[in-house]
Amino acid sequence: MVKRLKKVVFPVAGLGTRFLPATKANPKEMLAVVDKPLIQYAVEEAVSAGFEELIFITNSSKRAIKDHLIPSHELQERLKIEGKLSLLPTINNILPPSIQCVFIKQPEPKGLGDAIKYAHQVINDEPFAVLLPDDLIMSNAENCLAQMVSLYHKTQANILAVEKIEPADSIKYGVISVSQCLDTYYEINGIVEKPSPEKAPSSLGVVGRYIFNYEIFSILEEISAGKDEEIQLTDAIAQLINVQEVLGFSFQGTRYDCGDKFGFVKATMHYALRHPEIGEKVRDYFASFAKLTANSDVI
Repeated sequence: MVKRLKKVVFPVAGLGTRFLPATKANPKEMLAVVDKPLIQYAVEEAVSAGFEELIFITNSSKRAIKDHLIPSHELQERLKIEGKLSLLPTINNILPPSIQCVFIKQPEPKGLGDAIKYAHQVINDEPFAVLLPDDLIMSNAENCLAQMVSLYHKTQANILAVEKIEPADSIKYGVISVSQCLDTYYEINGIVEKPSPEKAPSSLGVVGRYIFNYEIFSILEEISAGKDEEIQLTDAIAQLINVQEVLGFSFQGTRYDCGDKFGFVKATMHYALRHPEIGEKVRDYFASFAKLTANSDVI
């Protein structure tokens, strides 16, 4: 029987040091791309893909994430009093009432593998997804996670979202080696964490979407800490490949690395261009700005 995917993990306990001082008091997942924070884009993707239980691995300084996702009756009443009824859907419809949210504290950030391990207590023996809000993926049709769910229902395999990367960027990714390419996915026979360009086994890097069968937890429990005393998810996947099928999925869509300042700016620009309220104004501004910078020393 095909197991249904219902639970998704959001590892959001990281400190966001690359965006200091903006993240000193504000979680990086609450940084806004136009008018929605990264965490909202992430949960919307998961809900649209059919997930019903959202599991957030967080820490004591990330209260703003929970505050954003749960209803704010005080804000609702204030908007009603001020006659701003048109804004109510923007805060009332973040999550459907049927969606369950679970918040689990990770005492200290010890790597992505360690964060995922904390979800075992609520996932038990079910398959599940992992979504990293840093990776914002724009899709014209079915979103990235929904595409992966479709493949899981066909294969029941562990699945990693992958994309082609520049050789020089291999030091930023887990890079896979493949035994076979089948249409939109690859059969993976190895994975290396952040290899140098000359040691990278391919040009396919893993990005922030995963689907795992529950057996990954037993590996995470036994695996030794690596660099900086962190439990690396890549190390667990390398062991998982020896006992279960692991596929690399080439998704349809454009990914923006919002854990990087330039990637965040690119995402903001592209989402602004598509925004129904300001898109046309942004296009006009970009056009005028391009003319201005081409003919002056304005920048």
